[in-house]
This record gives sequence, structure tokens and C-alpha cells, in this order.
Amino acid sequence: MNERRVSFTSGRLLLEGALSLPEAAPPLPAVIVCHPHPLHGGSMDNNVVLALTETLAQASFLAFRFNFRGVGLSQGEFGHGIREQEDVEAAITLVSSMKEVDPGRIGLAGYSAGAAFALPVGSGDGRIGAMAAVSPPLDMFDFGFLKHCSRPTLLISGSMDDFTSDNRFLEFCREIPDHADCVSIDGADHFWWGSEPALASRVAAFFVSAL
Repeated sequence: MNERRVSFTSGRLLLEGALSLPEAAPPLPAVIVCHPHPLHGGSMDNNVVLALTETLAQASFLAFRFNFRGVGLSQGEFGHGIREQEDVEAAITLVSSMKEVDPGRIGLAGYSAGAAFALPVGSGDGRIGAMAAVSPPLDMFDFGFLKHCSRPTLLISGSMDDFTSDNRFLEFCREIPDHADCVSIDGADHFWWGSEPALASRVAAFFVSAL
């Protein structure tokens, strides 16, 4: 796997990102991974984000992670989850235009608040073929749009999640369509310390199947 740092624009802002490139020959399927809440230490170098991108690259995906506005070297300031959706759109535009990428096989993943910022965008963007929400904080953000979403979608959470109880997660899963795949990983908490390999392998397997 090779990594390449890139810069791209979101409106008037310049954002930083990183491509994890597999050894496989293009055109490649791709997955964009969005980090957790910027105001709580979230960045593209988060342990979960890194585990996802590394495992996806090992599964022959081009994996792209980036810093939302105001994080790291990305310009701007926190946009209350609204402007961050513009950053997600910009990332989709960037990845879909890359010569290495098969534009018909692009996925979108978000971890924690990153799922709340990313999936509303992906559910309405025809360039996105599948989506994954890792540890969606269901009591902090509205994920009701997934009840009407036709994209293949994975929702995955730890049974010991600190923000969304396992019962709450499973209850929500019963409310969304059958095309959504819901997984609870026994013993994992919201931060996935020590459980990153199990999480990343499950997410990568989903995208292999969906894309």
C-alpha cells in the first residue's frame, strides 16, 4: 500500500486529504472515509479512520480520508455539521474524477459524527453506490433519512457503545429497510480500542460485496 497526500477545494477553502493506494491495477473501486467530530479531537488520523483505510486498501480499494474544515491543515472553521456536508461533496467530486477510480464503484463511510455529516450527502448523491455508518450516535443526530434510503448501507456499532446503547441501536435497525445490514460487535465500545481489526474487516467485506 502506498499513501499520497493531496489538497482539494471545498468552496473557497483548501482541505487536506490522504489517499491509500492498493497494489491492484486501476480502475479501482474507492471508499471515502469521514472522521469523527472536529470539536472532540476527530481527525483523519483517528485510529478507526486509519484502520478502515488501511484495510480497504488491502482489499484493493482506493481509500480516501480527509480533514474537515478547521482540522489539521484544512482551512476554515467548524461548520456545525452543515458546512461539513459541503466538504463531503467536494471529496466525492475529487475521488470520482481520479483516473485510478472506477466512477461506478464509489462508497462512503463515516465514523461517529462523521456518519451524521456524510451519509445524508451520500444518500442523495448518485455517485455513491454504498454507505457505511460506524458507531452512529443516534441520540445526538437524526438518522431518520435512512428509513427512506435505497443505497446498500451498513450500520455497525459496538455492544458497549458509550453514546448509543445496544438496545437503541438494534431498535433503530428494525425501523430501516431490509437492504440495510446491521451489525453489533460484542464487547466493543464507541472508540473501538483493540477492536479495530474486527471492525475494519467487517466494513471492508461489506464494500467488497456492495461495490
